[in-house]
Amino acid sequence: MHSQDDSESLAGRVAEACAQGVPLRIRGSGSKEFYAGPCAGQPLSTRTHTGIVHYEPTELVLTARSGTALAAIEAVLAESGQMLGFEPPHFGSGATWGGTVACGLSGPRRPWSGSVRDAVLGCRIVNGQGEVLSFGGQVMKNVAGFDVSRLMAGALGTLGLLLEISVKVLPRPECEITLCFECPFAEGRERMIRWGGSGLPVTGLAWDGRLHLRLAGPEQAVSTAVRRIGGDRAGEGDAIWNGLREQTHDFFAGEGDLWRLSLPPAADTGDLSGSWLIDWGGAQRWLRTDAGPAEVLAAAQAAGGHARLFRSAHPPAMRCAPLAPALAALHRRVKAAFDPAGILNRGLSPEVF
Repeated sequence: MHSQDDSESLAGRVAEACAQGVPLRIRGSGSKEFYAGPCAGQPLSTRTHTGIVHYEPTELVLTARSGTALAAIEAVLAESGQMLGFEPPHFGSGATWGGTVACGLSGPRRPWSGSVRDAVLGCRIVNGQGEVLSFGGQVMKNVAGFDVSRLMAGALGTLGLLLEISVKVLPRPECEITLCFECPFAEGRERMIRWGGSGLPVTGLAWDGRLHLRLAGPEQAVSTAVRRIGGDRAGEGDAIWNGLREQTHDFFAGEGDLWRLSLPPAADTGDLSGSWLIDWGGAQRWLRTDAGPAEVLAAAQAAGGHARLFRSAHPPAMRCAPLAPALAALHRRVKAAFDPAGILNRGLSPEVF
């Protein structure tokens, strides 16, 4: 794997832009630009800042530079029988490590193995003034700066240009089986709620007209769960979950705006019309709809959650609901502390910042 440290050059570019008041548009491969939305500024690529800085399989921790290909990191982990527990989507062959963390997106395993933010242990960044800062560390017991490093997950590069990110990794399960069940959504939701908190070795629960259940862990535990639950064993279980992770499932090729709703698993979305695909045991719901943003956002809020416009064929008027005034003020103070001139990815609207 090619390795190159461009920290000094990247920090210099940011410092120069800050001095001139020029906004910068941080870019990896661009595989998730549709999600981040339009952004003003001169492009600043991280693609030449590559390489795994530290990886010792016995420590279950990996540190890599932001321009490193996500596929290359996953391949190295697979050689040691390990994986990223948050199962991040690529959305393109060139997806980078920095973009993966900056977007904060997790796959079907997230409710049971944790999110991107849960996995982050530490990071090095360039703030909006061109200063290189380090937070957290490379060990799971190190809590110094822990919360600050986690702020970078999902911040879309608005708080700093990511140089290196350290995460905890997980062993690959000994056995993995996907079961399928024919049932309507109401019955599927009841089963998802019951199985999701049952103590079964669940690592995936989704409904797309059929209910899909992924079990993973020691072979004996998985076999016992299969005998207890029943269902039809999927011939290509990996394809089901990869289709959800990478949005190659037929559902995602439909027409209309694609919304992602984060809700309590038992929540009812009322009369909100459209086509649905359910993931995360009911906690993440994908909606294809022609309904306007105001209607979708209000329905999500009434159900006890929130919604974000994920993909749209037209420039959106609103991607997500505005923050409450007190929370918005807190976000502005944090942004000012990291990027006082507001030059980093100006115009983006992160979910978590």
